[in-house]
Amino acid sequence: MDFDYTDDQKFLKGEARRFLEGHCGVAVVRGVLNDPAKSYDEALWKAVAGQGWLGAAIPEAHGGLGLGHIDLAAIAEELGRALAPIPFASTVYFVAEAILLAGSDAQKAAWLPKIAAGEVIGCFATNERAGALTEAQVQARVEGGKLTGVKIPVTDGDAADLAVVLAKDGARASLFLVDLHDAAVARETLQTLDPTRGVAKLTFTGAPAERLGEAGEGLALAEQVLDRAAVLLAFEQVGAADRALEMAKAYALERYAFGRPIGSYQAIKHKLADIYIKNELARSNAYYGAWALESGAAELPIAAAAARVAACEALWFAAKENVQTHGGMGYTWEVDCHLFYRRAQQLGLVAGGAKAWKERLVAQLERRNVAA
Repeated sequence: MDFDYTDDQKFLKGEARRFLEGHCGVAVVRGVLNDPAKSYDEALWKAVAGQGWLGAAIPEAHGGLGLGHIDLAAIAEELGRALAPIPFASTVYFVAEAILLAGSDAQKAAWLPKIAAGEVIGCFATNERAGALTEAQVQARVEGGKLTGVKIPVTDGDAADLAVVLAKDGARASLFLVDLHDAAVARETLQTLDPTRGVAKLTFTGAPAERLGEAGEGLALAEQVLDRAAVLLAFEQVGAADRALEMAKAYALERYAFGRPIGSYQAIKHKLADIYIKNELARSNAYYGAWALESGAAELPIAAAAARVAACEALWFAAKENVQTHGGMGYTWEVDCHLFYRRAQQLGLVAGGAKAWKERLVAQLERRNVAA
């Protein structure tokens, strides 16, 4: 079985890299980082929408390109490499996937074309406090079609137009679509380690909510969305980890100490080799996850958890060792190492931390072994 991109997908990936090199240099990333009034780069968002990437996995009938999740994964890898400061993941990996998974024909017709065109930014609002996502954690409620409650933290909630919200509908939780421009929605921007990805606290005080999927299936649907998003996020993490390795290698070859490049010293060689090994392990797990997602395989929950765990570890390690390889320079604001360290922390939490995914992976493996 071949877990590599096809020639067409490699071409798409190459074109995505060239596009982002021209439109998403480090100045764009720092432009968002340095401006408290900006939560994302609007020009880049419009340019990416113009490329059709937002609709890569959305069917042509709903305004998308109708490609597939592996094609989307190729794009995700390059977005991660460029540290693109746009709400792509929240809108595409979470909200669009939730609507594709559970939306009615009317909901798909209403929202998917707007997402594909870049007219709508989405966010996925499930958590209300720290800890694993469970039915007991959900306190937000919908009564008479009105949502009341608080969701925190919500990635890209400060910029989003549409939220997919997990809330109690009777005794069980369901998913709901909520227009965040309604007067009954309040937002509070939160400070995080990575300001290039906005985060907000959302407070709902009777906001109109439209159920997405069947009543009482919210937690199960949310977990399915998280599995899909975890695979695509893994590709972003792999892309960023590869770029961090390239930065570390380039510096190790140009920085001299005691008359020779620091890359010639065994300690630095070992650092770079360790990064490479973790990156390749994460890549293989990400490919497996993409295959499971594209084919609708029953192994998706296991593959997604494995991809998530390996990718979180790879990017965190690559970002950390990139700083270390740069030595005293690596800790400074002027050197770009901290941008990757920030994004490693952000991507490591956006769909739940690695610890929760390790527990999820163990639970899935135990369930599979019992069934066997």
